Amino acid sequence: MLKFRIMIAAFVAQAMPAFSADYPVKPVRMVVAAAIGGGVDITARMVSIKLSELFKQQFIVENRTGGSGNIGTEQAARATPDGYVLLMGTIGTLAINPGLYKNLTFDTVRDFAPVVRTVDATNILVVHPSVPVRSLKDLIAVAKQRPGELLYGSPQNGTSGHLAGEMLASMAGIKLVHIPYKGGAPATIDLLSGQLQFMFATTSTSLQHIRSGKLRALAVTTAKRSALVPELPTMIEAGMPGFEVNNWYGLVAPAKVPADIIATLNRQVRVALESPEVKDSMVKQGLDPAGGTPEEFGAYIKSELAKWAKVIRASGATAQ
Repeated sequence: MLKFRIMIAAFVAQAMPAFSADYPVKPVRMVVAAAIGGGVDITARMVSIKLSELFKQQFIVENRTGGSGNIGTEQAARATPDGYVLLMGTIGTLAINPGLYKNLTFDTVRDFAPVVRTVDATNILVVHPSVPVRSLKDLIAVAKQRPGELLYGSPQNGTSGHLAGEMLASMAGIKLVHIPYKGGAPATIDLLSGQLQFMFATTSTSLQHIRSGKLRALAVTTAKRSALVPELPTMIEAGMPGFEVNNWYGLVAPAKVPADIIATLNRQVRVALESPEVKDSMVKQGLDPAGGTPEEFGAYIKSELAKWAKVIRASGATAQ
């Protein structure tokens, strides 16, 4: 009987997931539900390199594209909850898509355990120089004079750039026309050529054109000013109280990953984010290292889900 009990105990020990005392004992996969080279991919690679150094174990970025990020996100949600598959989620995959897509096979709150918000990132409201405006108030005035004539672009339906425009239209009481593209690059090309009048563009795609004078910047969308363009006011400062669009990324794990593994990951990711090499690299990409506890990130995700669901309902925006 004693021998039998020893055998059962050994079997159970082998079947149990690794805990923080020895985690990780094998490579960890960090899923990115987007193509190589974008902001979320760059962020994941910077963090994974530092985590590999801190843990003395490989953290491998795995790009799983398709379905506006839903395919890779769903696969991560269904992974074994042992801490060896993580997801670098985004405002789009975790907060916006649940309001746009009616038949998602995952639930952000139910199926994921928050680890840490990794970065915050602003979009910049930019206009083509041919548009006779110098401020947000000027742009709103022109839009009221020319209802339904101002065109703005975004990388695709349901992105933060798209919904920022819908939020502006709703809050300012103006009528705008959204033109979706297949990526930020073609949208920027049309803006530079004057086929679009304005965009809520990412810092990385717009900054060089702002500095060269090919685009005129009016404001940033985050609640605080950007270190890269500190001279630009926030949308709130520019006269739009309550307007905030934070193009954030954050690390999550499948639900039911042991709490001590979540705590270990949170602690080490925060160390990575505070390291000079990661921080400097992120700032150069227009990203602001975030941090915080899993509980804080969980509460933030819930607030973002509610916020964007409201915007989507009010605007009638769809994924198509």
